[in-house]
Amino acid sequence: MTNAPTRRSELKRLPERGTHDRPTIDAILDDGMLCHLGFISDGGPVVIPTLYARRGDEVLIHGSSASRMLRGLASGLEVCLTVSHIDGIVLARSAFHHSINYRSVVLFGIAEELVDLDERAEALDYITDSLVPGRIAQLRPTTEQEVRGTKVLVLPITEASAKVRSGPPGDDPEDEDPALWAGVIPVSRTAGTPQPDAITDVLTSVPDHVVEWTAR
Repeated sequence: MTNAPTRRSELKRLPERGTHDRPTIDAILDDGMLCHLGFISDGGPVVIPTLYARRGDEVLIHGSSASRMLRGLASGLEVCLTVSHIDGIVLARSAFHHSINYRSVVLFGIAEELVDLDERAEALDYITDSLVPGRIAQLRPTTEQEVRGTKVLVLPITEASAKVRSGPPGDDPEDEDPALWAGVIPVSRTAGTPQPDAITDVLTSVPDHVVEWTAR
């Protein structure tokens, strides 16, 4: 699907850091789990964090059928979805040039609700397996009542941009004093040791898909 720049997705501030390239946008979306949804509700701005999953040319969002946010978005409200990752803290030789190495995506559009129950159930399975691949195969099937109690919205990736900052600080020439330390503190996301709940038998081993996800 094409992703031509629009008035909203046009890159204005530091455009050299930005791109409308779909592979870059997809990679940033795929590396995340949590997005923030911005929209207007009751005459004012609202920003809500929620889980998401990219599926081809669309982003899937889900939640309770009673969710005021999802009901509003399903009615045709414009939404802005953002995803960001911090990769490093950039320490320069002046406070002015301190920065963050990051990757981010901003996506605009109108989400559509999946009404068909089979399509909704398939999307819910996809979201679960996107969070931890292989999980769905270990679980009982989702019941029809659970599917009916969950809304799934689809937001097409047609109006989006990405921005990336990487590399060392950009000091002014007059500040380049070798005796003053400057550089980058890398920041990464890591997983801890899986912790079973109180019901899990002590002889039950951690499943392969959990071990693989943790190692990844």
